[in-house]
Amino acid sequence: MHEPKKHPLNHYQHCPVCGSADFLVSSEKSKKCQQCGHEMFLNPSAAVVAFIRNSRGELLVAVRDCEPAKGTLDLPGGFTDIDETVEESIIREVKEETGLDVTATTYLFSYPNHYLYSGFDIPTLDFFFECQVKDTSVLHAADDAASCQWLPLDQIQPDAFGLQSIRQGVIRYLQEQSAR
Repeated sequence: MHEPKKHPLNHYQHCPVCGSADFLVSSEKSKKCQQCGHEMFLNPSAAVVAFIRNSRGELLVAVRDCEPAKGTLDLPGGFTDIDETVEESIIREVKEETGLDVTATTYLFSYPNHYLYSGFDIPTLDFFFECQVKDTSVLHAADDAASCQWLPLDQIQPDAFGLQSIRQGVIRYLQEQSAR
């Protein structure tokens, strides 16, 4: 549970419906207006992460171009847009960050995370996918990726990944791959 002063709902001092300051904590994940009855819930934002391997079995990793964790390793991915499935989102995010066209996705697992953005701690639920791509020769870093590279699995250092859930996902993925 979050410390009370750090809880993301504390950024909301007034009811977003009627503007009342009588907007009080109702539960760990909600605040309720005592004037109009509106209850605002803060549930995690959906995010997606891609494991992409080339024909040599190397994993595609990116270097983050933005905070949080700028300059650390990452995997292609990002936030799911409104009215978008997680499958549509992973296809879009991989294209935006790498130029690669995803041809198939397989859901692997998920991890909760917290993503600090503009001073706001956004709770996320990160969905990890294994993705197949059409042509790895068109790879180029763009959007949130400063650079991209292919790494052999035995050269991947999970501590080099700056975001906690990505690090956890990489550890799990490497363990599952070595068990095969």
